[in-house]
Amino acid sequence: MQQPLSGIRVIDLTRILSGPFCTMLLGDMGADVIKIEGTKEGDPIRKAGAGVNGFSWYFASFNRNKRSMALDLRSDAGKEVLLKLLQSADVLVENFRPGVLAEMGFGEERLKQINPRLVVASITGYGSSGPYAERPAFDFVIQAMSGFMSTNGAEDQSPLRCGPPITDLVAGLYAAYGVVNALRARDQSGQGQHVDSAMMNGMLSMFAYLTSDYLATGELPVRTGNDHPITSPYGLFNTSDGEIAVAPSTDDILRRLLGLLGLGHLMSDARFNTNKLRMSNRRELNILLDERFSTDTQANWIQRLNDGGVPCGKVQNVGEALSDPQIRHQQMVLEVEHPGRGAVRMVGFPVKLSGSPCIVRYPAPEHGVHTQEILAELGLTSASDAGVPEKME
Repeated sequence: MQQPLSGIRVIDLTRILSGPFCTMLLGDMGADVIKIEGTKEGDPIRKAGAGVNGFSWYFASFNRNKRSMALDLRSDAGKEVLLKLLQSADVLVENFRPGVLAEMGFGEERLKQINPRLVVASITGYGSSGPYAERPAFDFVIQAMSGFMSTNGAEDQSPLRCGPPITDLVAGLYAAYGVVNALRARDQSGQGQHVDSAMMNGMLSMFAYLTSDYLATGELPVRTGNDHPITSPYGLFNTSDGEIAVAPSTDDILRRLLGLLGLGHLMSDARFNTNKLRMSNRRELNILLDERFSTDTQANWIQRLNDGGVPCGKVQNVGEALSDPQIRHQQMVLEVEHPGRGAVRMVGFPVKLSGSPCIVRYPAPEHGVHTQEILAELGLTSASDAGVPEKME
């Protein structure tokens, strides 16, 4: 089956997470992704996270649908091979510090000379230009600098980071989005362009009403823990045997919730008859709801509320989420056979295309395993012709 990006070749100079996530997304959609790794050491993530039989499942989860080529990009021979790859490639993705690619001899003007149709995507911490462009960046620091941490946690406690490395993932997602848009623009103009995806910019774009309300009023968001910053009631409530998450985001849904709880009269209570009043009296309102929720079990309330059109669910741990029947139905846990390594379980494809779905064409590759194959495609008969070692160290 022809996939959307079949026939598109991506040269992947990225490592760790943001870049590999981007190129994995492109590979899942059918692109031929050539992952360039050093000849002595590959992507550091090969040695990170939990491993089975000496193989990192973290690496496997973000490097499927790629071929691995070992090149020494500090050598003239390695740079010559990269040049040959770029001459016929469609996309180059890199997440070096700004300026590193130019130092290697592949600055913006040189890349245009090599291949004017090439789309070049850079994933950075703060952007390719500006006063912070040269700063090193890491997920935790970007969570802090972007304002994201300041909105997480309880008002009387320190700001909290988000558990997953969200800034890396958002930057990688936006980079992939930028690449497919640049490819579409190339269809119209015949010219490639530079795509710049910054971790900082990506996080700011995710704030929704938090930034819009600040820009409108000048008032900083207050940390509200599991309560909603602009709506009440909303959050975690205590049943007889555990907490449930309830999200009555509109007055209509709130009426349904209060009706199911037998508290419909609160909609006309002078303390709670507007959202502004409910926000001011949130603690008192939450106590009333907790008292009613505590009269029945978590499972019964979840069933009753969802049947009544009120969004509600359990706070599941990672294991519970991965084994949830809806997640299983959506095929969001894949088992991929890796030659010599056995089966690796990983998160599946979040976007479902009905006519050209994502598939796993390649499991995550061993370090440099496709070097000879790719050199042959370039017309180089042996690794030594390109200054590439015959065997990986």
